[in-house]
Amino acid sequence: MIRPEAAALLIRWREAAFGVAAAGLGLYLLVTSGGLLFLFGLALAGLGTVLAFSGLRHARFHSGEDDAPGLVEVDEARITYLGPVMGGSVALDDLTAVTFRRTGTGEAFWRLVSPEATLYIPEAARGAEQLLDALAPLPGFDSGAMVRAVRSRTAVTITVWSRPGHAALT
Repeated sequence: MIRPEAAALLIRWREAAFGVAAAGLGLYLLVTSGGLLFLFGLALAGLGTVLAFSGLRHARFHSGEDDAPGLVEVDEARITYLGPVMGGSVALDDLTAVTFRRTGTGEAFWRLVSPEATLYIPEAARGAEQLLDALAPLPGFDSGAMVRAVRSRTAVTITVWSRPGHAALT
């Protein structure tokens, strides 16, 4: 019924769409009702706004491709990449730097650096969209920088985050 490209687009933006719909319904209840419905509308508008902004951030972060080999798993503050040739795992507390690199051929990957290991994760690996939420708790982390890095289409290496006192290698 629906073309695969259209279905993928709807899935990518669904969180933002639900947030906008919830905020709209909440605003409608705020304007047209009173009492408990007014309070419910206020809560729904607030929740919908948060969901819409979160969905927008996630939709912009996702490259739209999931064709790179490997799988990213996030479990208990540990990021694991299971790849066909290379793989590994790093704990969030051990990270010293996070960089994003896009090559001249368009390939892109994340580099997570810790004292024990350096983990390379292809941008289009299945589950890579989890990185945005997984890295968010890092002190001073700027999720906007991470989204801008993914949106960049030129050959570039961008340091998205580095622990104070540690220099990120490019």
